[in-house]
Amino acid sequence: MTEQPTPSVRLRSTLDALPAYAPGRPAAPVEGLTPYKISSNENPFPPLPSVLAAVTRAAGSMNRYPDMGVVALTEALAERLGVPVSHVATGTGSVAVLAQLVAITCDPGDEVVYAWRSFEAYPIVVGLSGAVSVRVPLDADARHDLDAMAAAITDRTRLVVVCSPNNPTGPAVREAELRAFLATVPPDVLVVLDEAYLEFTTDPDVPDALAVYRDHPNVAVLRTFSKAYGLAGLRIGYAVAHEPVATALRKAATPFGVTDLAQVAAVASLEAYDELEVRVKELVAERERVVAALRGQGWSVPEAQGNFVWLPLGEDAVPFAQFCQARALTVRPFAGEGVRCTVAETGANDRLVEIAAEWLSTSGG
Repeated sequence: MTEQPTPSVRLRSTLDALPAYAPGRPAAPVEGLTPYKISSNENPFPPLPSVLAAVTRAAGSMNRYPDMGVVALTEALAERLGVPVSHVATGTGSVAVLAQLVAITCDPGDEVVYAWRSFEAYPIVVGLSGAVSVRVPLDADARHDLDAMAAAITDRTRLVVVCSPNNPTGPAVREAELRAFLATVPPDVLVVLDEAYLEFTTDPDVPDALAVYRDHPNVAVLRTFSKAYGLAGLRIGYAVAHEPVATALRKAATPFGVTDLAQVAAVASLEAYDELEVRVKELVAERERVVAALRGQGWSVPEAQGNFVWLPLGEDAVPFAQFCQARALTVRPFAGEGVRCTVAETGANDRLVEIAAEWLSTSGG
């Protein structure tokens, strides 16, 4: 067998410092138990029949390039949201649109401010761009500390990301605190309101992000079809931003990145939102049931405004995840911090509550 040469390609040193994104794993089979995966914040419901039918029809033209302008969806979103068409930019999931936002605002060495712990893709996207992450710790209630985030802004700051509701901890920012924060942000710094879980929020004090964007030319709103709409496998998200930012986002987008299947599914989902909203309300009701049950057991569960709950287990995060895995349930541990558990099928939620009670009884927690 011929010995293979040692690769000598020079890769960027930045990669050495970047964490790898950790996807949720499927549950390992355990005899006598139905396996459940609640580690990826997926929507447990299958596609709506009308959406599936639209995608099936569109699949017949997959030999052709998609509409690079994503015109049908852009126009549908503009009409639904009451914004100009020129203020909408799409991409292959909200993570890709976030990468475009970093690309259009940051030169190497520029700073991006965000809360931490927050969405684990943030440091990856920022680091790959050559920009510098400025992580501001959450407060004692697992919420954004907007005063501290404002204090972290420097002359090198180009972008601030506010994740609301915050993934993975759950709380959302509130109207008054957000507007007070924005009043302190320099007008040349772009603030991104990442609302991937917007549809699950029930707190009446959660701000109307579109009203905030209308009042602030330096605010962009980031959303996705992966969660409430159940299109995670098709990768489609969008931003609403004032024209200079939205135009730049379209320049930075991967050409033909949004497939026709994704666009057709997103448009069909908007048309079927009344049906989707029923599902969202069911998940919210399940979330409230799970939170109440866990708190009743003695767990300290932060405010949950997404489709998940956060258990602040600290050093027990990984052992708890292993405890769940042995019982055919996968959750998402963040070592040394906590565990995120997606609100899913009733059976999965019941399993989580049962395991949580068993953990407390066996660990003395």
